[in-house]
Amino acid sequence: MASTEKSPGPTPAEGREPTPGKPMGVGQHMMDKGAMMMQSLDPIKQMSQHVCTFAIYSHDMSRQIQTHHYCTRLHKNLIQCAVYDSDDSQAHLIGVEYIVPDDIYETFPPEEQKLWHSHAYEIKSGLWVNPRVAEMIVMPDLESLAKTYGKFWCTWQVDRGDRLPMGAPALMMSPQAASPGLVKAELVEERDGKYNISSESLKRSRLEIEEPEMINPMADYWKQHGKGFVIDIQDTHINLRAPFP
Repeated sequence: MASTEKSPGPTPAEGREPTPGKPMGVGQHMMDKGAMMMQSLDPIKQMSQHVCTFAIYSHDMSRQIQTHHYCTRLHKNLIQCAVYDSDDSQAHLIGVEYIVPDDIYETFPPEEQKLWHSHAYEIKSGLWVNPRVAEMIVMPDLESLAKTYGKFWCTWQVDRGDRLPMGAPALMMSPQAASPGLVKAELVEERDGKYNISSESLKRSRLEIEEPEMINPMADYWKQHGKGFVIDIQDTHINLRAPFP
């Protein structure tokens, strides 16, 4: 069994038990407030979008989760996202996703391309939403994002009950129109109810969004090859050589 698939011993728990640890004291609150006033926190301030969508474990596509991406745009379609399991103040940071446009993706070697997923279906099906932002405002961005690819590593598998981020990272895939990549209906209904939206209505409004002329067959690797990816942790010799001559 690969490390990604292993469920670490003592940390998974039934239900939604709180993360272990002592509550913050007054001194810690004061230190945090003071730091917020004195430090720039510029990288965080560049986060300009909240996206809610869904992700599927590459090695076990029966496991699907709702995700909340807080996105920083480095260039037009070069985006880095901190991914959380909810949008409340106690949300868990569960991973990171990188998004690149199709022209950059095409420069990747095949072994790298295998790790990425396409976004066209996720956008056009109404699964990718910007909560509380009018569709007409985000439509130009959606049209660009439909021609992008993403790589998402999950570092905290909260859906299996992990109370701490344990074990190896898991590679995540985007929803697709083919089984087992179809998102479970109950997940979509729960999300739509929370934000008072209709994914079906969004899907109809996005019919005219152009898809890429071709989605690279190395992306969404499971669709073409029926295989996912797992990380295994192994002992290795430490490289003691100087990194540069």
